[in-house]
Amino acid sequence: MNQSHRRLFLPLLSVLLLTASAVVADSSSTLTRQGAIGGERRLVSPGGVFQLGLFPVANGTKWFLGIWFTVSPPAVVWVANRDRPLDALSSGMVTLSGGGDLVLLYTARDNVTVWSSNSSAAAPAAVAQLHDNGNLVLTSEAGAVVWQSFEHPTNTFISEMRTGRDLRTGAVWSLSSWRDADDPSAGDFRYDMDTSGSPELHIWREGRKTYRTGPWNGVRFSGIPEMTTFEDMFEFRFTDTADEVSYGYRDRVGSPPSRVVLNESGVMQRMVWDRATGAWNTFWSGPRDQCDSYGLCGAFGVCNVVDAIVCSCVHGFQQRAPAEWRMRDASGGCARRTPLRCGDDSDGFYALRGVKLPETHGSSVDAGASLEECGRRCLSNCNCTAYAASDIRGGGAGTGCIQWFVDLMDTRFVDGGQDLFVRLALSDLENTKTKKFPAVIATVITGFALLALLIGFLIWRRIRRSKEATMFDDILRGECPTYHLEVIRAATGGFCPKNEIGRGGFGIVYKGEMPDGQEVAVKKLWTENRVQGLKEFKNEVDLIAKLQHRNLVRLLGCCIHCSERILVYEYMSNKSLDTFIFDPRRRATLSWKKRMDIILGIARGLLYLHQDSRHTMIHRDLKAANVLLDEDMVAKISDFGIAKLFSSIGDSQDSTVTERIVGTYGYMSPEYAMDGLVSFMQDVYSLGVLLLEIVSGRRNQRSFNLIAHA
Repeated sequence: MNQSHRRLFLPLLSVLLLTASAVVADSSSTLTRQGAIGGERRLVSPGGVFQLGLFPVANGTKWFLGIWFTVSPPAVVWVANRDRPLDALSSGMVTLSGGGDLVLLYTARDNVTVWSSNSSAAAPAAVAQLHDNGNLVLTSEAGAVVWQSFEHPTNTFISEMRTGRDLRTGAVWSLSSWRDADDPSAGDFRYDMDTSGSPELHIWREGRKTYRTGPWNGVRFSGIPEMTTFEDMFEFRFTDTADEVSYGYRDRVGSPPSRVVLNESGVMQRMVWDRATGAWNTFWSGPRDQCDSYGLCGAFGVCNVVDAIVCSCVHGFQQRAPAEWRMRDASGGCARRTPLRCGDDSDGFYALRGVKLPETHGSSVDAGASLEECGRRCLSNCNCTAYAASDIRGGGAGTGCIQWFVDLMDTRFVDGGQDLFVRLALSDLENTKTKKFPAVIATVITGFALLALLIGFLIWRRIRRSKEATMFDDILRGECPTYHLEVIRAATGGFCPKNEIGRGGFGIVYKGEMPDGQEVAVKKLWTENRVQGLKEFKNEVDLIAKLQHRNLVRLLGCCIHCSERILVYEYMSNKSLDTFIFDPRRRATLSWKKRMDIILGIARGLLYLHQDSRHTMIHRDLKAANVLLDEDMVAKISDFGIAKLFSSIGDSQDSTVTERIVGTYGYMSPEYAMDGLVSFMQDVYSLGVLLLEIVSGRRNQRSFNLIAHA
């Protein structure tokens, strides 16, 4: 080889060797004391399922060491340096220290240690390996596990992980939310297991409980009946021994990847990867509705989301503070009508059917007792207030025994719920007993009733179909443009969860981009109640399509396809007002002038609805979440699904009475909440509550009555 060829060959050889070494480093699943990763170099699990490396947030201004799904890099499942970001991709290096700890060094600042595994094992780690289940494991030369990321979760729970407590060491495996989408530092919400009773999982916000799953009943958590529908995809694992109390799951063979995330809003979401669409589908989320809000109905209250007034008292109990209940504040709970006399012959039990069992903190559990023995024990203990089966496997009434000795808190009705036996005085139980008809008469009456129900159902179904067809025709003949479903599906990435920007009582809202580049907000309405949902849909299309005002959100069009009902609005880049005024950091960016501008904008929008538009109406659900802000922070009223139209201005001055109470508690005027009196003053009252919230930054809710405080 001559000199000129050598000058060309050697640099080429160097490039090839460097490229080969980078590929080897990037595809390796292990890191030894002699190695290091940084920049674009990563650890990749043996099957390529997970990767570990540096990832960016906040437009690349912050970098973190994390683990993510290879098929979906945004789905980060673990973060090391949550509170100490790097400022550039090139400024971080991961290596095993001389003491056997995995460390992240800040190379731009004299190799200062940004994060360390701080393992306390006697033998130092010799190897770090990323496994195909997403667990980063440090092992000693003898093969002993020194440290593992599964023992230090962040905001995500994946297959083969566990949440709970090690009763020997006191270790706690819990989740904490990200601060926001661009900040993985620990947020306001925490998800952990309460083991002081029958174990159950809770979500906490700054020391206050916001949601609980209900206790484990051998099959599922009492308040999540949906779990049984996932058994073909996941194997649920619950451990309750002297050494450990924990819950976890495992993806079954052939099932797609899944994850459970505690998001920045305090909502748990179980998501499964859809290989066909390349997106995460949300299988379950909790809290799912207002009845999942912890303690909504207070002690001895029971919540039923299908009722117009969701809170009621357990039979034998009455409202503690009727005036507060009339204002839809049931947090004070219920009190016994008749005191217990504590005797086998003076007390009994009322069976409350199909519920999520009450909070079990401080309860006692005996897995070996029968349900009958459980009832006898409860009756013989003057402090026992209720009992239930602790294990429902095998069908029937269940086995095992949970006994409560305190007020029953956070009880709600759920599909497939359990039976709860509440202790009452016999005099209160007498009121539940009715005389039975003879068997023959009952059979005849039942037969006629079933026949009448069948005929009624057929008539109702025909009427419903006729109403739906009429509603569809009215909408298609209206003033609102229509879109094809495929156009909207493409705009939202197939209704991809990562494009979700909000959800409420009527549906989920996604951010989308139309073929012409216009950004839009797409509201996909729930399909559970077709007729009622279609009424809300038609109401919004009919009303908002006829309204044009700077302070009202503009409806661009709609879509009707089979059972799908979709509304397309102009996109509001600053989202809703509640994301500003109830967030201490974002609230600080609102000057008093800007707040005044927002208030005046809302008032102008209401004045237009009440007086200046050719179709005068009452909004009936004015609240911070229904006021959207555009890129210039101009306030625009949205969500007209339950608005009420008046035929003329003269007609609008009169009050009407409705039997259907709709809206949001806390914003309802007293005359509407108690008597169903509908007038324009209903919106004025809601505006007053909203003004107090904007000025104070406090939310009007059951735990803090802002109006009384003011």
